[in-house]
Amino acid sequence: MEGLSLVLASANPDKAAEIAEILGSVPGLELHPRPSSVPDVDEDGDTLVANARLKAVALVEATGMAAVADDTGLEVEALGGAPGVYSARFAGEDASYADNVAKLLDELDRVGAHAPGQRRATFRTVALVAYPDGSELWAEGAVGGVITGEPAGEAGFGYDPVFAPDGEGGRTFAQLGTEQKHRISHRGRAFRALAGRLTEGANS
Repeated sequence: MEGLSLVLASANPDKAAEIAEILGSVPGLELHPRPSSVPDVDEDGDTLVANARLKAVALVEATGMAAVADDTGLEVEALGGAPGVYSARFAGEDASYADNVAKLLDELDRVGAHAPGQRRATFRTVALVAYPDGSELWAEGAVGGVITGEPAGEAGFGYDPVFAPDGEGGRTFAQLGTEQKHRISHRGRAFRALAGRLTEGANS
């Protein structure tokens, strides 16, 4: 992977920081922040892959560099897989993290999903690199868990305070340390898998 430079496509500072932390230790990989002059991308794809591709390609076109992007969805079984691709705007286009969490909890109450077994969910991330020649690489990461009855924890962002991953004693992502979260999270798994694919490509 020697000499590979990628520009981060994410306009979300929390997500960009998390991606940089996960990929920052990859040997030979140089990450560049998203230029402030690049406008937001209309994420109108109907899949996580499509939205990640839209964001990465927009940065390739704006900078001429290879770009890395991701899209993440929270899929809640009791809600038929919602919010899914609409996770970031579940409560509206300008929704805050708290707005989205509140709507999620309200929707679970509305359908009568109160017991943990009725609140199963999967966090899924697609991480994608787009190159100036039109080629791409992508990988997916997922983690199962349950939606808690109320927010808990101060760390993380988005739905982290209400998502308790399997195997962590009921603690939410927001209650886990950064290192532990990256080790088990959907985004950590996706970007580690992507790094592996990048390494394979560099060595082939």
